[in-house]
Amino acid sequence: KLRQGLESGEPPKKVVTWSNGNIFRSVTLLAATWCEQQTPPAELQQALTKENLASFMSMLSFDKFDGTNYDTRIQGLGLDLYVSQVQNTTLKSPKVSKNIPTVAQVTQGEVILFAARAIQIMTTAEPNLFVLLEGRAQTVNYVPTPHRFCLVLSDDTLIGKRRAAKRLMA
Repeated sequence: KLRQGLESGEPPKKVVTWSNGNIFRSVTLLAATWCEQQTPPAELQQALTKENLASFMSMLSFDKFDGTNYDTRIQGLGLDLYVSQVQNTTLKSPKVSKNIPTVAQVTQGEVILFAARAIQIMTTAEPNLFVLLEGRAQTVNYVPTPHRFCLVLSDDTLIGKRRAAKRLMA
């Protein structure tokens, strides 16, 4: 409703949403893929070195790859994917889902810096653009902005139901 309110306001505003979750999932996919490519396959903790995390983050880029819509590209370790095309499939696979908490614990700063740069890219190119940043307060609080809204659910079970429905639809 916030997005609809902004878009239908006077004057109408252009609004996009940004999810840090997709970036956490992208880094997790890269870490899990790295583990699979080691001989013998490595444990996830071995992938989470400072050097590897820097390498994984360098495999993510944000731009208008099709000339029209912004997207995050995952390019490295044999992968060449666009988040918009795999956000409800590959990035929700068990290989990624089971490892997100471990990866998220050590990539909070990297993900926030990536998000802040992406938001800067979008708002510099389109100064009247409103970016709605989705994410947990622990991470989004570090993105500089003069505007901040906290939306909460009245029923916490809705999150699990929503995730299950998205997986089924994918």
